[in-house]
Amino acid sequence: MTMMGPMRIARGAVLLNALTILLIPHLAAAADLALLRNGFTIRHEHRQVLGENTRLFLEAGESSYIDVPTAEIEGFEKDLTLPRAPRSSPAGSTSTPDLNQVVNSASAAYHLDPDLVNSVIHAESGFNSRAVSRKGAQGLMQLMPGTAGRLGVTNPLDPQANVGGGTRYLRQLLERYNFDLVKALAAYNAGPLRVEQYRGVPPYRETRAYVARVVREYNRKKIAQEKQAAVPTKVNRARKTASANPSGVKARLDNGAERHD
Repeated sequence: MTMMGPMRIARGAVLLNALTILLIPHLAAAADLALLRNGFTIRHEHRQVLGENTRLFLEAGESSYIDVPTAEIEGFEKDLTLPRAPRSSPAGSTSTPDLNQVVNSASAAYHLDPDLVNSVIHAESGFNSRAVSRKGAQGLMQLMPGTAGRLGVTNPLDPQANVGGGTRYLRQLLERYNFDLVKALAAYNAGPLRVEQYRGVPPYRETRAYVARVVREYNRKKIAQEKQAAVPTKVNRARKTASANPSGVKARLDNGAERHD
């Protein structure tokens, strides 16, 4: 399981600014694979060079894409695997649950914080369910074939199966290291044998960067939630103060009026 390079996930309408309009688009044929320097491959329908980044469009349209630094891409090749099934489902059929539902369900099953699971997914695959590393790690949580087999995951590219297996494995590692998150994340990236060999985080740049990235993102989510939760409290206090002051002012005015009488 290796760490994704610096990528920015974006969904929704794309507003082209003046700089983008001046750029010459470089589009590729559908169903290509971008070969990344970190060992990942990203399947995309077409791509466009924007300054120092290459935008990989994951769907036929332009609403779902990943921006990758062009320097991190070694090359491109045709994707010879079967294309993904379309997202739209026939009338009356059951649609595939979205990623939030998948993460929330798996997190509840294994008693983990969904924000932690999402932070791991972000670092592992950049939320690309079809990401495959050169070492063979697959899917959203980058399960190696042996690990997937032990977890009973028969199709690592299926988001629900992958996240379920990856979340279960993360829980096992946390229990193994007495809920030491740093050691558990290091083991998820480099393997438990390396963590035990070095009695902590292995001296690998990739593993240390991976652990730091997940912890940093997870902490950022928690801090943002704490700030958001504190806002209603401050508003309520301000309202109580505001509701108390006018009566006090009125009382002083009334008293003053009585003295004038």
